[in-house]
Amino acid sequence: MSQAPHAMQSSRAESGESGVLYVVATPIGNLDDMSTRALDILRSVDVIAAEDTRHSGRLMAHFDIRTPMLALHDHNERSRAEQLLSRIAQGERIALISDAGTPLISDPGYRLVAQLRSADLRVVPVPGPCALIAALSGAGVATDRFRFEGFLPARSSARKNALEALAKETATLVFYESPHRITDSLADIAATLGERRLVLARELTKRFETFLEGSAEALLEIMAQDPNQARGEFVVIVEGAPAQAEQAGSVDPEQLLAAMLDAEVGIKQIAAVATRLLGGRKQQWYERAQQLKDARG
Repeated sequence: MSQAPHAMQSSRAESGESGVLYVVATPIGNLDDMSTRALDILRSVDVIAAEDTRHSGRLMAHFDIRTPMLALHDHNERSRAEQLLSRIAQGERIALISDAGTPLISDPGYRLVAQLRSADLRVVPVPGPCALIAALSGAGVATDRFRFEGFLPARSSARKNALEALAKETATLVFYESPHRITDSLADIAATLGERRLVLARELTKRFETFLEGSAEALLEIMAQDPNQARGEFVVIVEGAPAQAEQAGSVDPEQLLAAMLDAEVGIKQIAAVATRLLGGRKQQWYERAQQLKDARG
């Protein structure tokens, strides 16, 4: 009970501040995740800068928030940031929200926050839902080190190049992906990163929230059997490369392949082991191992 007065004092202090931008996290699905602090701020600021005012308008209507809104998105952020900076410098209190989750995390707002910081104006984060953190907290994948890459490139060739550049990264990899690209991205992950463990977090906090686990190829099979599993917004979590990959430069690929052939390891298994230890594509190592085997007669 002794903590309640402090919480009330903090809320009143925030409502009395001037010349500040609040970066406010909003629900990614379940509206019950909206915090009391976020609601108080959204009701009390002078204006809300929203990624999509029509989308956020439905959220505001649900909570009976009648604060004026203006649009701040990728296409107008440069010009809008100057306007908002001027308004905040004059003492206005503004809230920044995205369509869902925490602003700036693969959403607009970076330029605005950077300009405010450069101008020594106040920026106050109001933490809450974030798909990236929610997915990691429920995936059962190592989280002591992770590398968030946002959305992968839309074109397959660029996507493969991006994935190949990450092939030796030992930290857990995290991406966002849309439903119309998820199967293509999984196919490219299979081709570039091989037989790694993946977790797909789908429709987080919503009615059909699902965590799928397996290799990229196994997940593609699941989606082929049940197309509903390819619907919704995804967080794609990929286990990092084995620690040995950091020392791959000291391993002679030809000697490794030859040693496994001497031990009568199958070509498919050789390719899988080489991919895990040396990186690159499984097909590449399969073909090279086959060439060495054929050369031996």
